[in-house]
Amino acid sequence: VGGGAGAGAGADGWVRAGLAELRARREELSGRIREEEAERDRLQGRLWALTQRLARTSESLARNLVARGELDRTIAETEAAYSKIVESSQTLLDVLKEEIGNASKASEP
Repeated sequence: VGGGAGAGAGADGWVRAGLAELRARREELSGRIREEEAERDRLQGRLWALTQRLARTSESLARNLVARGELDRTIAETEAAYSKIVESSQTLLDVLKEEIGNASKASEP
């Protein structure tokens, strides 16, 4: 029976050492978990900030694209109107030259 008690004490020491090792591993793992949670929180904060920035940039881009489209239309309309004015001016000049020529011929003896 005495040998049995000694064997039990050895097993108890082995179990205690094993538990201590497991607890040490658990503490190490808990430290890594805390670090990763902190990193995740930092990244989520950055992601939120970048998401907000992306939304603002996208809205600004959309407004600028609309404004540019309006300017493109205004430029095209202005160029078309200017072209018509130039064409009308040329026609008026041609008619005026023709009338001056006709008036000169009519006033000749």
